Amino acid sequence: MFQDSPIYDRLIAERGDIPMQVRREAERVSRDLEFVLEPLRSPSRPPASMGQAAPAPAWQRAALPPGLPPL
Repeated sequence: MFQDSPIYDRLIAERGDIPMQVRREAERVSRDLEFVLEPLRSPSRPPASMGQAAPAPAWQRAALPPGLPPL
């Protein structure tokens, strides 16, 4: 990108190649994310949109009865 720039070369010598380090880290995170998401893409699991409602999360609060103020 900046191969012919002496200022860029000096910054690389002083601080390291930060854009290259960021690119490598982003690629690593992308690979890790693909690994984590792979079970969700399994063909043995039917998609949630096949007429089956997803179960409500366990942490979901029940609705308050009418007339009671929220906490």
